[in-house]
Formats: sequence, structure tokens, C-alpha cells
Amino acid sequence: MDYSFTKMHGLGNDFIVMRGTDAPPFSAEQIRQLANRRTGIGFDQFLWLEPPRNSDNDVFYRIYNADGGEVEQCGNGARCIARLLAGEHPDPERIWEMEFDGGVISASLTPEGFVSLDMGVPSLEAADLPLDTSIAAMQSDGTYSVEVDGEAVSFRAISMGNPHAVLLSDEIDNAPVATLGPLLEHHDCFPNRANIGFMQIVDEAHIRLRVFERGVGETQACGTGACAAVAAGQLAGLLAHEVQVDLPGGSVHVMWNGPDSSLWLTGEAIKVYEGTIEHTI
Repeated sequence: MDYSFTKMHGLGNDFIVMRGTDAPPFSAEQIRQLANRRTGIGFDQFLWLEPPRNSDNDVFYRIYNADGGEVEQCGNGARCIARLLAGEHPDPERIWEMEFDGGVISASLTPEGFVSLDMGVPSLEAADLPLDTSIAAMQSDGTYSVEVDGEAVSFRAISMGNPHAVLLSDEIDNAPVATLGPLLEHHDCFPNRANIGFMQIVDEAHIRLRVFERGVGETQACGTGACAAVAAGQLAGLLAHEVQVDLPGGSVHVMWNGPDSSLWLTGEAIKVYEGTIEHTI
């Protein structure tokens, strides 16, 4: 049987998007094969769209990382889904309501052609990541500290519907993303693993960011990672309410008015091509 897909990306964080009426017909191993950039299509995440559970909404979506594991949320992926829906039903004034296992997020197009998402309220609750606080010790400034290879590493833990640890870095070009990233991703303090962000503050309205994504590795961009980094920076008193986030693949805009308010993520979402998979894997 053949399955149609759309290849998309947000700042180089790339996806294939497919549709069905039920759970995806691919195993974790088959998703890994499709994600292979030499022998498959190649992508960071696989986005699967289903009819909404609630008829007031437009779509229900699932997210699978390149390693085949299902995850909770993806900001760049959600923008791509909204872009796809908006291309099929053009209406610049429409608000798209998109369901996922963690709830519903709203999406709209900006006059400049970007996609803006209401990402909800960031959570600092350890149980929401989850984070094992018997292993990660909370510090007086609200950060956590764990031991990695005999050294103490401090980070701020933020849930954007998925788990993030954000570390401050003086210069992210030299940050130990490739070495510390996977060690923290798989650290015992994160029972479900975590996305690890390395943030350099340029000024109060501008940061640079690299993210080692859970189940993927370092990506060109991470939407929820950008959100978590801005939330972490604001909570530390280092960032303003509106921040430009520069990632290796480009920039997004994050706006947050602080605890108990929704965080907004705005950036590009690009359709690259369409294709068909012959399901013989």
C-alpha cells in the first residue's frame, strides 16, 4: 500500500507529515528506516495527523522522533502542521485549533507569512517533565544541579509539554553540545529523557541557542527549546518579554509575559515537496 507524505521544515528542523484515520501503520524500526538520510527520506520528526477527537478542533497530531519513539510536543512541527492546513483552506484570519495528547494549541498566520503558536503556559513542576528531584538537587536560584562525569552541571528545568533542561553558555560555538548533550539527555534524573538546550545571552532581547534533541541529536532548530530557553532566561531575570532566538537554522521570535501566561512562538514553516512511500519496509 502506498502512503502520501509532505516534506516540510522549520529553520532546517525537518519533518515528513502523513495522515490517517487511526494510529500510524509504521513500527518504530520502520520510522527509523524512513528517517535515515542515506537510505530513507531523512527527517528529525515524523508527524502523523488524524481527525480531531473534538469536532470543535481541526486536527489531532502525533510526533515521532527519528529514533522511532513517540514524544509529546514539537514547536517547529506544530507550525508546519498549521502551514499545511492553512494552505489547504486559505483564510488569513482563521485560528487553527490543533489537538495533541497534552491538550490543544492555537495557530495563526502573521501578515508577514510566518506561523504564530500559542504554546501554553510553561511548567516548572518537576513532575511535569518528569524530573527526579532525589537525584537533581534544587539550588537557591531555582536551578537544579546534577553530577555528570564527576562534575556538577547546573540547568533550569522547563516543560513545554515536553521536557527541557536549559544551560547557560558564554559562547555556544564552543559549548559541549555533542558530549554533554547526550549525557544529560540520558541522565538518571530524567526518567523519560530530556531535550538539552545551550543558551548564550547576547542582550535582554536576543539569545543564541543550540539544542540536543531527545532521540534525534543536535538539530538545526527546536521550537519548544527556544520557548524553554526564553522562559528560563526570564525567570533568571536576564531576558525581556520579547526575544529573538537565533538557532543554527535561523531565527524565531518568542513572547512571554511571565508565569501563568501563555508563551507565543512565531517563525517560518516551509513546504519542501510531496512524495509517496511504498509500504514494503
